[in-house]
Amino acid sequence: MEQKLWIWIISILFLVTTCSCASRKKYDETKCHYYNQTNCDLYKNEKNCTSAIQNCKAGENDKPSYCYAVWTNDTKTNKLEIKLKGCFLNNVECQGQKQCKEKKDDIKSNGIMFCCCEGDYCNSEILWDPIPTTPRIETTSAKPIRDDNELIHTIVFSTIPLVAVASMFLFVYWVYKRRKIPQFSHVPSSDSSHLGNCSPILSNRPIQLVEVKARGRYGAVWKALHKKDTVAVKIFPPQDKNSWLVEQDIYQLPHMQHDNILSFIGAEKHASVIEGAKNEYWLITAYHEYGSLCDYLKSNILTWDQLCHIAQSMARGLMHLHEEIPSERSDQYKPAIAHRDFKSNNVLLKHDLTACIADFGLALVFQPGKSCGDTHGQVGTRRYMAPEVLEGAINFSRDAFLRIDMYACGLVLWELATRCTAQQGAIPDYRLPFEEEVGQHPSLEDMQECVVHKKLRPAFKDSWKSHPGLIALCDTMEECWDHDAEARLSASCVMERITWQCRQYNGTAVTTLAP
Repeated sequence: MEQKLWIWIISILFLVTTCSCASRKKYDETKCHYYNQTNCDLYKNEKNCTSAIQNCKAGENDKPSYCYAVWTNDTKTNKLEIKLKGCFLNNVECQGQKQCKEKKDDIKSNGIMFCCCEGDYCNSEILWDPIPTTPRIETTSAKPIRDDNELIHTIVFSTIPLVAVASMFLFVYWVYKRRKIPQFSHVPSSDSSHLGNCSPILSNRPIQLVEVKARGRYGAVWKALHKKDTVAVKIFPPQDKNSWLVEQDIYQLPHMQHDNILSFIGAEKHASVIEGAKNEYWLITAYHEYGSLCDYLKSNILTWDQLCHIAQSMARGLMHLHEEIPSERSDQYKPAIAHRDFKSNNVLLKHDLTACIADFGLALVFQPGKSCGDTHGQVGTRRYMAPEVLEGAINFSRDAFLRIDMYACGLVLWELATRCTAQQGAIPDYRLPFEEEVGQHPSLEDMQECVVHKKLRPAFKDSWKSHPGLIALCDTMEECWDHDAEARLSASCVMERITWQCRQYNGTAVTTLAP
């Protein structure tokens, strides 16, 4: 009986496999011309500066692949310059295009143009054939002729596997009921314990890396072009793949599309441009020309109104990050998140000096009813570590990690105050927190001695006493970096205080101190 059962199951599986293969349309490899101007500029050799042939395999579910090209066209000199050529994943706009042709009438100021097409080597030549913008008389388009026999075959071959699978499950269930297995009441359909925490990886886009804007412990941040848009690309090396996964998972949580959180565009896995190297992991976000708050303060000073705007928007972003947003729908619930590496380098400035928080590679998500687990507590940048982190004496609870962020927030507010013109006299050069006490490259022992044992904090300048707003801001800083973690202000409280202080002391004149 058992031998016959296995024969039945193997026969049905063979039938399902055969029908599935017959019903699926196969796409052969597409051959495209490949060229990357960035590689040519970087390595300046014949191999990287000449066009090559790239074999483009079909995508998921046998979706076809196409060819694309990106180039610039200077309308004044009529000079054409190729930027990128290669494979392009399944896209409706490319279907049926036998020539690589840009049809848009207008050319942007940077002159960048894009086209894609279907067929081997179809991107060898590129054309610009703009469609006139004048109104056209609508004509009745001919309906595509469908092959009825092909449609019937598709329906039949798609239905047979479903019927076969259903029959197999019914047969297995019937055998199971006959044998009356006593220890189970039902057969589980899946084992969720083996499912990983998967994040969707978006199809690779035609992106041209322009220049490196910053380098950090987890890789480099590039200014890049995606078609005609400027974007930022953070490139993680293979050993930091986990940080790449953590950061994109944070960005894709519900309600993370916020004005004071860096805007996330996508995540991609790329082959390294260095021969023999492993894959690189890209995180694509909005690009902000001013860069980080730290870099901006090095070369710029702030008025009181500008300080208020940056501090308010920064506190609002931190408040949103820490906030738990309940929802009746589980897919809309936003848990509280601790940043764990909050500093002026991870606060970016938009064109109007609105702050947005970035870099969530060390962030911690607090799901309701779950513990923090065996999370390593002593992470982040030493200079911004709270006393309890330096001591290794963290209470592994949600509120404890949020208070660590607030300690660092007080230090960033101090950085803003040092470059504000509301103080009396000359504005000193920018300095990092504790730079006077421990220098530019402190060790963990240096920070422990300074912050934990001596309980030192960045000094307030006498010139700040000339402005009541700065005096009030100093009180807020002290309550943020209090040695007692439970006495620190929350992000929402800091937001309310700064909003009140900025409104109360808006336009307040600087008071000259008596000698």
